[in-house]
Amino acid sequence: MTEIPEESDKEAANSENHHVNSREDSEFIRLVISNEPGVAHLEDTQVLQTEANARTEPYIQGIRALALCILLIILLFILLKWGAPFFFQKVLLPFMEWESTAFGHPVLAIVLVASLALFPVFLLPSGPSMWLAGMIFGYGIGFIIIMVGTTIGMLLPYLIGLQFQYRIHQWLKRWPQQAAMIRLAGEGSWFHQFRVVALFRVSPFPYTIFNYAIVITSMRFWPYLCGSVAGMVPEAFIYIYSGRLIRTFADVQYGNYRITTLEIIYNELGRAGTTEEEVPAHSPGSYEMGKFSLERSDRIGLPSSPS
Repeated sequence: MTEIPEESDKEAANSENHHVNSREDSEFIRLVISNEPGVAHLEDTQVLQTEANARTEPYIQGIRALALCILLIILLFILLKWGAPFFFQKVLLPFMEWESTAFGHPVLAIVLVASLALFPVFLLPSGPSMWLAGMIFGYGIGFIIIMVGTTIGMLLPYLIGLQFQYRIHQWLKRWPQQAAMIRLAGEGSWFHQFRVVALFRVSPFPYTIFNYAIVITSMRFWPYLCGSVAGMVPEAFIYIYSGRLIRTFADVQYGNYRITTLEIIYNELGRAGTTEEEVPAHSPGSYEMGKFSLERSDRIGLPSSPS
C-alpha cells in the first residue's frame, strides 16, 4: 500500500517537469519566431539593394564613358581649331627657318644621330628626333640617319644593362607579369628570338625599357641586334612619312609653298604604305591638303582622281 503513493508522487513530479520544459521550449520558439521576421526583412533589403546596384552599375559606367568621350571630342576640337595652327605658326615654321639658316645638313645629321643614340640610354623617347629626320632629310638620308641612330641607341642600353643585371632583375620584380613576358623572349632558337624581338619593336611595349630588361633573359646578342633592326624599319618609314606630310602641310598652309608633282606622288605612295599614321579623312587639315592638291594638279595639267 505504501508503494502506490510513492509512484504517484513520481508521476506528478515528472508531469510537472515536462510541463515546465514544454513551457520553456514554447517561450524559446516564440522568441525565435518573433525575431525571424526582422532578420528576414534585413536580408531581403540587402538582396534588393545589391540587385538594384547591379542593375544601375552598367548605366553609371555608360554615362561615365559617354562623358569621357564628349570631353575627348571637345579637347580634340580645341586642338584642331587652335592648337594645330599655333604649333605650325609659332613652333614648326620658326624651327624650320632656324635649322635652314643656323646649321648645315651635315651638322644636323650628326645631331640627330647623337640624339637617337643617347635618348634611349636615359629612357627618353626618340620619336621627335625621327620625326625631324623625316621632315628635314626625307625618305633616303632620313631613313639612314634613323637606322644608324636607333641601332646605336639599342646597343648602348643593352651593353650598359649587362653590367647591372642583378639590379635590373630586382627592379623588374615589381612587375612580375611584364618580367615573365620579357623572359619568354630569351627562349627558343635563334630565329625564335629574332622573331620575338622584332615583334617587341613594333608592339606598344616601351622599347627604351625593353633595351635594359632584355639582359635578364638568355637572349643572345645577334638575334637581339637583327630583330631590333628589322622591327625598326616599318616604324622609321612611318615617322618619315608623317614628318614629311606635316612639313608639307605647314609649308602649304602658312609658308606660301606650292607642291610639286614629285611631292604629290611621294605623299600618295607614303599614304598607301602607312595607313595607320594617315591624317583622318574628315579633318580640316586633310580637307585643305586634298583641295590644294586638286587645285595644284589642275594648274600643272595632272588628271585629278575622281571623288
